[in-house]
Amino acid sequence: RPQRRGRLMREQLKRWARQLESEGMALWFCCRHPGMPWLPKIFALLVVGYFLSPIDLIPDFIPVIGYLDDLILVPIGIYLTLKLVPQHVIGECRVKARDWIAAQRPQPKSIIAAVVIMVLWMLFFGMLWSTFGDSVMKLLSAA
Repeated sequence: RPQRRGRLMREQLKRWARQLESEGMALWFCCRHPGMPWLPKIFALLVVGYFLSPIDLIPDFIPVIGYLDDLILVPIGIYLTLKLVPQHVIGECRVKARDWIAAQRPQPKSIIAAVVIMVLWMLFFGMLWSTFGDSVMKLLSAA
């Protein structure tokens, strides 16, 4: 019985991941749709940029927290943004996303989003250095 429950849970997670990929791709098509209003388009660009970025804001190698963005932030962002998209636009874009995935085309990557995330990390570490850098240097020179 525990094996069966585990198998069912894995299947459910795979289904959820496929649906998340499909909805993320649909949002990607929404960003390019001429009928997309500007406010939902801005949100969609932010969510899709992060979804398609090859770099995470919170790296996956950080235990537990590293997967929070993938498991919580991205799905919530996709869900909330889809609520803003007009039904006729999301309907057309879901069809395009299904076709894209069925054709096994590679998922696009957002280099711009990756650069933005790298800049954010550099700013974060720059702020850390400006705040604690003198103390660290004093500790190192005393040792």
